[in-house]
Amino acid sequence: MLIILLSYILVQGFEYWLKYINLRHMKIHGMNVPPGFEGYIDESILKKTHAYTIEQNMLSFIESLFGNVLLLVFIFGGLLNAYNSWMVSLKLPFVLTGLVFFLLLGYASSILSLPFSIYSTFRIENKYGFNTMTVKLWIADLIKSTLISTILMSLILSVSFWIIQASSDYWWLFVWGFFFAFSLFMMFISPYVIEPLFNKFTPLEGDGLEGKIRGLMEKTGIKVSRVFKIDASKRSHHTNAYFTGIGKVKRIVLFDTLLNKMTQSEVLAVLSHEVGHWKKKHILKRIIFIELMSFIGAYLSFRVLKADFLADIFGMQDVTFFVKLIILGFLFSIISFPFIPLSSYFSRKHEYEADRFAAALTSDPESMATSLIKLSKDNLSNLHPHPLYAKFYYSHPPVVERVNKLRQAAGESL
Repeated sequence: MLIILLSYILVQGFEYWLKYINLRHMKIHGMNVPPGFEGYIDESILKKTHAYTIEQNMLSFIESLFGNVLLLVFIFGGLLNAYNSWMVSLKLPFVLTGLVFFLLLGYASSILSLPFSIYSTFRIENKYGFNTMTVKLWIADLIKSTLISTILMSLILSVSFWIIQASSDYWWLFVWGFFFAFSLFMMFISPYVIEPLFNKFTPLEGDGLEGKIRGLMEKTGIKVSRVFKIDASKRSHHTNAYFTGIGKVKRIVLFDTLLNKMTQSEVLAVLSHEVGHWKKKHILKRIIFIELMSFIGAYLSFRVLKADFLADIFGMQDVTFFVKLIILGFLFSIISFPFIPLSSYFSRKHEYEADRFAAALTSDPESMATSLIKLSKDNLSNLHPHPLYAKFYYSHPPVVERVNKLRQAAGESL
């Protein structure tokens, strides 16, 4: 058990060190305007970015440290053992025990994270001009998200534990299949049922942008069912755009903040980048990879959970399937850590490919470049991350590198 504890502390210590060198690197280079960013980024923006990044990272560090201390006390200090024994003493049916076991832990985690969420939203995001959410709206969102997560978690947990109880030898296969089917179902149903509970979707009208979007999509063979604008500005000034839908028919959703801050050419470039992910089958590849890893993980979990050595290592008095799941999840967070940079590498590779696709589709790489610059400016993104930190955690390449590659490719094509 001591080896497991030290391994977890080592992993967390390495993460904190990476964050430290990233902030130190920004302090040294953060006031330098990258070449080609002149006219968009100035000293005042860099100062604001510098301060915003530090405050966000400090809050993240405090929250992470608080969470890690609680987790270690919970697992190694006997609280998990006591909680598990209490659940056993209730003598509930297997499925109901599992449902209550994990729902209560989920609620506890949410309650403990609330102070950090409130401070981030109403202190930091307010201070730097991002937050537009009222307290009333924040509470409404919290209630709705809690109800939705409770319903979904109850469904997932109940079905999963029912399968585990009904099929002791092949539950890993059936649970994996259920999760896969449920994820596809959520991809289909979420845009129509869940997302409208939080945002108002209105058809994009006027100024001819929708026609240009449809024309651009036709060039790629993608059919667009609807083009929507959502009222993201009632919560935040952050910008975004995304596709939804399964198959060739897609819904395009644009944040009103994006439409207000970018030219039509830049909006088309951003959408072309998202199209690039579809046409290059990045999303399909990621789904296949995730499901393959999940399949392997489900089988390995089945083999591990079949034995009691995990509970024995941690000295659990009442060995239950649920406490073994908690311990297995804790161990997975340690084992999976070295694979983070590998996942980040392939994600960055896909982003570069989508950038090149967008530049070729629009024949306007400069609009793709300026859209990235504006996004980094509007979101106060760190323009000077430490290379090691970026390689480890960045799912998108640093924006300066993306812009340079786009402009370099544009120059070579002239």
